[in-house]
Amino acid sequence: MLSKIRAHGNLLADGDSVVLIKDLKVKGSSSVVKGGTKVRNIRLQEATDGHNIACKIDGIGAMGLKSEFVKKA
Repeated sequence: MLSKIRAHGNLLADGDSVVLIKDLKVKGSSSVVKGGTKVRNIRLQEATDGHNIACKIDGIGAMGLKSEFVKKA
């Protein structure tokens, strides 16, 4: 259920901002998104592949994140 997605104990909602807690490789690219990167205006989605946050990251583009790798900003 989308309303129950948590990041380190904090409930997330559409439009929230989150911060990455570790470096993440971008699938299909040699780019890396560094830990500490702030991501604004997230959208929650069904976790069919484990990625339950949809977002756009400056310099990277649209991407999916797992809630276990973010904390609420």
